[in-house]
Amino acid sequence: MNSRIILAACLAIAAQTTFGQVETTRKSTKRIKVPNAQSTTEGKSVNPDRPMPLKPAQFITEWSLPSSELKFNALPYAYNALEPVIDSKTVEIHYDKHHRGYYTNFMNAIKGTELEKMPISRIFANITSQSDAVRNNAGGFFNHVLYWQNMSPDGGGAPSGELAEAINKAFGDFQTFTTKFSDAGKSRFGSGWAWLAIDLNTGELFITSTPNQDNPLMNNVERRGIPILALDVWEHAYYLNYQNKRADYITAFWTKVNWPDVEAKYKGYKALREEYKK
Repeated sequence: MNSRIILAACLAIAAQTTFGQVETTRKSTKRIKVPNAQSTTEGKSVNPDRPMPLKPAQFITEWSLPSSELKFNALPYAYNALEPVIDSKTVEIHYDKHHRGYYTNFMNAIKGTELEKMPISRIFANITSQSDAVRNNAGGFFNHVLYWQNMSPDGGGAPSGELAEAINKAFGDFQTFTTKFSDAGKSRFGSGWAWLAIDLNTGELFITSTPNQDNPLMNNVERRGIPILALDVWEHAYYLNYQNKRADYITAFWTKVNWPDVEAKYKGYKALREEYKK
């Protein structure tokens, strides 16, 4: 099926769901105003080029751009909005130093190359042919966008609708799913990520973990898929509050999961599997 038709159908589905109160303009060059995304002050997030996309439609079109056009986006909430689960200082350092650094280094790594014209999903699909600088920094940039979007000050609870049905089908029930996902994060040796993803071949949900800044879209993983829920288990994500108690951080993470965001990604991206398989 023509990829434009697939994308149009996906955007139509996604447009039915709204996350937060977001003011958009008809021109993509204008800013989207997001509550709590304010200028840099104590406990507040910065507001650089344009805010992080909050709707699945915006998320999908963001990653369809040539990589050189990707922007480092503002957090959709204040630095202190995830407390007490994740403290303000950790969010500030994690976002403004680590995440921003991955973005900057990614832009530098692709500058002047054909990768500037390539969507990041295509870079991931051929990651074994890329340099370590591209692999680590493209992954670090992309992974953290999902991570921030997957959390909300009003998060927690359990998913509903199609996502809940898919989780029950794949794992038996929600409790079994959260246990297996948590175990994937706890057992990841050293630094890395735990993921809930949509299998590129079957469309089924599966849980996996990756080292460093790898993700399920990369062609170096055992099972490729489109990630819809990301958990960062690098120590910089939790050490100020939890020190070596990664398990406590993972338990607390569930109280901030933004299930409407995860469900919207599930609905949108399952229609794009064929495009992402290329």
